[in-house]
Amino acid sequence: MTRLHTAASAAIGVASTLGVEYGFAKLVHAGPKGTVVSMLFGAVLAMMGMMALAGNDSTWGKVRISAFFPVAIGIGLSAGTLVNHNTDLMLIIFVIVMFAAVAVRRFGVPFFFYGFMGWMGYFFASFMKASLSALPGLFITLIVATIWILLLSATVLRANPSRALLRTRKAFDSRARAVAKASENLLLHVPDQDKMHQRQKLLKRLRARQVQLSEAALMIEGWSAEPGALPVDYSAPALRRRVLDAQQVLDRLAVSAEALVDGSLEVKRLAATTAGHLANRNDEAAVKTARQLEQVIVNGEVELQEQYSAEGFAQAALELAEIGLEKVYESSDANQENNGVVVRVDEFKPVVGLFMGNLPGSPALAQNVPAVGRRWNPLARLDLTLRQAVQVAIAGGLAILAGRELSPVRYYWAVIAAFIMFTGTATRTESFIKGLNRVIGTLVGLFASIAIAEVTAGHTLLVLVVVVTSIFLGLYLIRVSYAYMIFFITIVIGQLYTILHEFSTGLLVLRLEETAIGALMGFIVAVAVVPLSTRDTVRAARNNFLRDLSVFLQAAAAKLRASTVLTKDSNGDSNGDSNGDSNGDSNGDSGVNLDAQSLALDNHLRQLALVAKPLTRPVIWGYSPRVRHRLALYAALATSVRSVAAALRDEHLRDRQWSNGLLQEGEQLAAVFDELAESTAQYAQACSSHKRPRASVQAESASARRQTLLETESIWGICVQSQINDLSSDPVIRRLLHLRGLLYDLETSPSDPL
Repeated sequence: MTRLHTAASAAIGVASTLGVEYGFAKLVHAGPKGTVVSMLFGAVLAMMGMMALAGNDSTWGKVRISAFFPVAIGIGLSAGTLVNHNTDLMLIIFVIVMFAAVAVRRFGVPFFFYGFMGWMGYFFASFMKASLSALPGLFITLIVATIWILLLSATVLRANPSRALLRTRKAFDSRARAVAKASENLLLHVPDQDKMHQRQKLLKRLRARQVQLSEAALMIEGWSAEPGALPVDYSAPALRRRVLDAQQVLDRLAVSAEALVDGSLEVKRLAATTAGHLANRNDEAAVKTARQLEQVIVNGEVELQEQYSAEGFAQAALELAEIGLEKVYESSDANQENNGVVVRVDEFKPVVGLFMGNLPGSPALAQNVPAVGRRWNPLARLDLTLRQAVQVAIAGGLAILAGRELSPVRYYWAVIAAFIMFTGTATRTESFIKGLNRVIGTLVGLFASIAIAEVTAGHTLLVLVVVVTSIFLGLYLIRVSYAYMIFFITIVIGQLYTILHEFSTGLLVLRLEETAIGALMGFIVAVAVVPLSTRDTVRAARNNFLRDLSVFLQAAAAKLRASTVLTKDSNGDSNGDSNGDSNGDSNGDSGVNLDAQSLALDNHLRQLALVAKPLTRPVIWGYSPRVRHRLALYAALATSVRSVAAALRDEHLRDRQWSNGLLQEGEQLAAVFDELAESTAQYAQACSSHKRPRASVQAESASARRQTLLETESIWGICVQSQINDLSSDPVIRRLLHLRGLLYDLETSPSDPL
């Protein structure tokens, strides 16, 4: 939904700015060429300006940012106009401008766009051979476009955090239903050795839907912190809790569906029907079939090995129907209790911030990852932004040299390809993929552009419709694949040349060749000049995940201990005095917020999957089939953490009904969490030092295994004390066993780079 709003805003901004600039050009009698130039400048400024203003909600903030649009483009225009008479000087300054355009990004998000605008200004002035006498008219054109964009952004296209949060909540609802649908499809699969590939495909799709759901939950987290996103009587912590409740129930539904794939036909039929009803928003019917599934279990028609999974599926479906995804956004007291602690809305701290209305990309993680050759190359010691500025300058210079060998006039397409390769990327593999997508998008777009140009030739209004539609579709699909964006941009370029009466198949083929040259130069520089290793970035993301996992497990131990201490106090150890002392920290956990910590772990998992994605593609060097498996293990860890966070909430701990005779259970469980945390920290340290990380849970660490109380006798001892007849009936112990198994799998399997 955010992509749709962003793309629609940019398309409306471009379309309306084209109209405004056309009217202004006619008003000042600019002539045919002047009219085209004014419209082109206005359209470019509108597309970049709308994105630059999208992340700022205050009117004054928009005014401050937009005031420098003409300045940024004007600097580039002026520089290009002054040197465009001398080709060699122009090209030298062009390289310097590319360096500066990237280097200024270190000063904040607005400078990302200022740099881009300055670069575009220089580009236009240089290759259009602008004269000094034309500058005043161009500046007026920019000012008109800026005023119009600001007016749109502050009024009809103004980003409304409240509506944005509502759209994100609806996206969460849709993705939740998609998880149920994927579960249904998996359950409908008939086990067959000849159809194992189809089964793996369905499993992969289910896990992909869970990842998308997690991203939507993080988006809700980010928007909840925006001023004005929540009404004054709504609680951000309470919304976080309801979203996590829904998410962890859907996790259980998906996990149970996976376990039931090889189950009996009747159980699978009822489970699939239940999931289908949930996917179609028919909660009443879902409750009915879930009850039927429970009855089948009660009647003893289910084998013992699948009884737990069937019960888990039925309970998850019933809880999901009871929660009602549409009610996740319902009002709640602004001073809602959060984990037993009163948390005001203005004290809410999101675990992730948004960048232009979206979750941050890989550069946010890669900022602190050292480049290759740091010991001997002083350039490698620069921060990421300056390193990329150096890379862009060198790649741009090489693209100029190679591109001019092919075409002394159109080589700027090679320069553009090289420049864009280092925008929004961090690692050398990401740069390669972006360059490859640019070539593919240009190639496919070439054929589409030729076909569309034959239809629109001579029809100016139709050309404008195609241009605006292509801009909308390109921006909407860019997060799916950069190739889509370039595909539609190629169509736009074809239409622009149609208006200028310069369109030809040979011209578009030349653009493809120049683009390939620029991509090749960019890739060579990304690999050879202060490169950032994909594997190093993946290792950094993995270490962040493991460290946060260790912190979570320590917090869980602290919460369990605090719960037992509070129980002792309430049983008379402190004669009621401690009740007054614990006011404001009623769960005795000193404000431990497991919900927030589990969400932070989700964000680290998202970053890990993002930077490791290239290594899951067979066409990329360094590909390993183990990467997908290990990513699935990390995802399972995050799922278990969400379940633990829910199981250790205050109301659930109170339901355990600790007594003086059973308090040792809580202390033992806390010890389990502590030792798991220590084991995870040791593993993270081993990973950080690039040692073989197998020591912390394997036989080499017998002491840790003995102390964690995860041996069978210790766990059954706790169960006997607590009168628990089945491990699966206690969510905390069940998740402890699952966490221990997952950590053991991680530490005993080949790990590089994960």
